[in-house]
Amino acid sequence: MLGLHIAVGCFVILLNLAGGAIGGLAWFRDRPSIPFWYVLRAAQISVFIQAALGGLLLVTNHKAAENLHYLYGILPLVISFIAEGARTGAAQRELGDLDFEGLSAETQESLALQIVRREMGIMAVSCGVIFFLALRAATTSGI
Repeated sequence: MLGLHIAVGCFVILLNLAGGAIGGLAWFRDRPSIPFWYVLRAAQISVFIQAALGGLLLVTNHKAAENLHYLYGILPLVISFIAEGARTGAAQRELGDLDFEGLSAETQESLALQIVRREMGIMAVSCGVIFFLALRAATTSGI
């Protein structure tokens, strides 16, 4: 199981690096990116699997070299949930009390693109944070 934990950890690092780069570039260029959302969801799934595997290793008495490894291992999961909450709030902040259906099609599209861009920015930053946390988790594992 330790080998699987290491392999999934590598996926966590790579997927979050890719998600942060793709999302950050799309945000910078002010263009929505469909591939970003697929990479993001794969990264989030890998974080969940990694945390579950880490928990299984912990209950089966496998110990990390440093106790900080556990913090770096669980924080990516926490960051994912916080980022999803912030992403949800981004759309609500943009819309406010606006009657979206009453707007022209052009205005609706412009507003939707603003929301997507803000959401991409939030999630790309979360990928970057998780990437660095996963790197630190790897360096404190003792492997």
